[in-house]
Amino acid sequence: MAKEYNSETPDLGLEKSKGHIMVEMAGYMTDSIVTRTIVKKSTGNISIMSFDAGKGLGEITSPFDTFVQVIEGKAEIIIDKEHHWVDTGVCIIIPAHAPNSIKPNGQFKIMLTTIKSGYE
Repeated sequence: MAKEYNSETPDLGLEKSKGHIMVEMAGYMTDSIVTRTIVKKSTGNISIMSFDAGKGLGEITSPFDTFVQVIEGKAEIIIDKEHHWVDTGVCIIIPAHAPNSIKPNGQFKIMLTTIKSGYE
């Protein structure tokens, strides 16, 4: 069974006003999805997720728009039954209230930015 690891530390101890390498913020773990929360505020969140080969996210729906940026690998992101193939460097916005899922093609890393305003 896959394990999900989640760090709720608001800033991961990242030094402000200094560059950081996103792709190194969430390492791969065998048979797992790793989530590292970079920023967690009442107005929104930024997280890095890494997926081991064969792992993905089943269908979910968020009340907020989510900006997804691929930082390593390739995946199929399904938004409201529409299939999108994305790879390193590509970004896509998942609209609020749209059912979506992620099916990586091998190991895969993304950065998710959710802005919690304008919706209820």
